[in-house]
Amino acid sequence: MSLPTQTALDRPIWTALTTRQTHLGLGDTLARRFHPDVAPFAAVASETPDAWRALHALLQPGEQVAILSADTVAAIDTLQAKRVGTIHQMVATQRFTQSLDDSDVIDLGPADVDDMLALVQRTKPGPFGKRTREMGHYIGIREQGELIAMAGERMAIEGHVEISAVCVDERCRGRGLAGRLMNILRREIGLRGETPFLHVFSHNESAIALYERLGFELRHAFALTQISHAESGNRC
Repeated sequence: MSLPTQTALDRPIWTALTTRQTHLGLGDTLARRFHPDVAPFAAVASETPDAWRALHALLQPGEQVAILSADTVAAIDTLQAKRVGTIHQMVATQRFTQSLDDSDVIDLGPADVDDMLALVQRTKPGPFGKRTREMGHYIGIREQGELIAMAGERMAIEGHVEISAVCVDERCRGRGLAGRLMNILRREIGLRGETPFLHVFSHNESAIALYERLGFELRHAFALTQISHAESGNRC
């Protein structure tokens, strides 16, 4: 990978919001965030007082966004920062070229949003809002009309596309559905000349084991920090 691509992967939220997914966000040259219905992620151009003030202006009282950083975020005037975990960024090391059975896999569109939200509510794969589907291509599997599994594309940066919202109804696990959907997306992303990547909590050992079996390798670890307006007398 080239140096510019490496730098983009080091700052995936900022890069997505300032390049291919600008239309899904709000902000300026100091701070940006995705629309609340799209994703709860934000980023600053640099960790300076002016940038933090710009981010503060993008948040409503009581609202929270999440940022990725190399280390724990230092004290921020007017904002409250709470570290919620460590995120592993994993990248597919080889292009997926095997044939797959995708006869029962469907594209998920606007008419499927309610069912997608219901599946997310049952399975808790991570943040997913009413407009998250607009970030990329989402696919799923229905049985007897019920959506039982899905996966899709989230952040997009030059040369790389994130796979996210991988979830399977508890009653249907153990059938390889998650891996099959991920491999379909990997194949599609590869055919476009791009490389799949993903983010996962460092403590989610079962998911990490699956991703490793599918050919993803750890590239970088980030601190995930929740940012909100500081309450009076409760600033970090």
